[in-house]
Amino acid sequence: MSRPCILALDQGTTSSRAIVFDHRGRPRGSVQQEFPQQYPQPGWVEHNPRDLWISTRRVALGAMAEANLGLRDIAAIGLTNQRETTLLWDRRTGQPLHAAIVWQDRRTAAHCARLKRAGLGPLFRRKTGLLLDPYFSGTKLAWLLDQVPGARQRANRGELAFGTVDTWLLWQLTGGAVHATDVTNAARTLMFNIHTGAWDAELLKLLRVPPEVLPEVRGNSEIYGEVTSVPALRGVPIAGMAGDQHAALFGQACFRAGMAKNTYGTGCFLLMNTGTKPVTSRHNLLTTIAWRLGNRTEYALEGSVFIGGAVVQWLRDGLGLIAKSADVEKLAATVPDNGGVYLVPAFAGLGAPHWDPGARGTLVGLTRGSKSGHVARAALESIAYQSADLIHAMQADAGRQLRELRVDGGACVNPDLMQFQSDLLRVPVVRPRTTETTALGAAYLAGLAVGFWSSRQEIARLWSIDRTFKPARNAAAMRQNHTQWKKALTRSRDWA
Repeated sequence: MSRPCILALDQGTTSSRAIVFDHRGRPRGSVQQEFPQQYPQPGWVEHNPRDLWISTRRVALGAMAEANLGLRDIAAIGLTNQRETTLLWDRRTGQPLHAAIVWQDRRTAAHCARLKRAGLGPLFRRKTGLLLDPYFSGTKLAWLLDQVPGARQRANRGELAFGTVDTWLLWQLTGGAVHATDVTNAARTLMFNIHTGAWDAELLKLLRVPPEVLPEVRGNSEIYGEVTSVPALRGVPIAGMAGDQHAALFGQACFRAGMAKNTYGTGCFLLMNTGTKPVTSRHNLLTTIAWRLGNRTEYALEGSVFIGGAVVQWLRDGLGLIAKSADVEKLAATVPDNGGVYLVPAFAGLGAPHWDPGARGTLVGLTRGSKSGHVARAALESIAYQSADLIHAMQADAGRQLRELRVDGGACVNPDLMQFQSDLLRVPVVRPRTTETTALGAAYLAGLAVGFWSSRQEIARLWSIDRTFKPARNAAAMRQNHTQWKKALTRSRDWA
């Protein structure tokens, strides 16, 4: 194409990022901005919807300026987002009715428990591939409809719009002209049937969600609309959209069944491509849609760690052990090992494969000889242990051994963590040259839709390795460490 770049907008849990990619998949400009987190009650996590939009718009313009690009240089926009975070707004004014309820939020645990007691867990699992857990959007939306005065009546009249963050940003970019989501975000709501590819009337009735609030569901690589609200981008097509973990799987070129990636972000998210047939998990993993391109839908197994890189933020902001996140590696290096200290960062409960919303953070094995370095090392190792638990469950479900693990996200730049992960798994851990694969996947999806890239084969050829970490530590010692981790894990269970 004559326009040389794709703009990717990556709206995450703690920050918004924009990256401009050229035809070889190389970043030309990148800007990131953090925004405030809100914790109104224990277990509640919220965002100001305006922060999501304003920060996204700001970083988009900043990335273009950094790359010295103008409107005529952008062929399309790809959009990727934190999933499950739930918003409700007025269709006429665009004003949010409430703060965005973040995916980490646990306020609907009692609602999920009631649905489970009613024996509805297998029905939701069969249709959506998900477990009944506060993590997902459906019960969050039901809470908003029940708790915001007049919301349910207005929703029934078609006056309100529901959306996850992709839908909210698409609405904002198009000036309210497009109310749509994609199959990957829809598949995380407890309201979407992953087999029929449509909103499910039975599930909507059980959750008491009127269909009038729901967005149209689209594929992942098509033109959804054009930008009208940002003059510097006016007329540019929004042509790719996917939840962050699906975008990262695409950005890692995991196009064949059996290929897997782990994203080390605020949480950790492991996805394995299972091809065109959904695999039902026997180990409490999720079955989800990987992507839909044209008429072809591909599926994935997924495991989610709620607190991954966020444990480092806790060391920084909660305990004050480090001044900035990058300091954790230096602090951990002040001790030769964890000194018998294990940290289970179940601050928001445990995700897969445990699914224990009542679990809470636990620090065990402390002695008078324990130092801040031991706590820092235990925090980093907890990221690898949780990921290893997911991978072992996934291998059992898929009936195949992992040949390599492709990694991305902010924490994958830590070589000690990646080496420890490889030692635990006994397989190579492969870090690509471009680690911001979430944004890259969104760019690829948008580029395919407008002919910027011709095929997935062309994209696969662009993927390249920065470093491969191979198992080095003694296997028996690593098994013993993992056994101790599992012992620590039991101490955190069913606490709240």
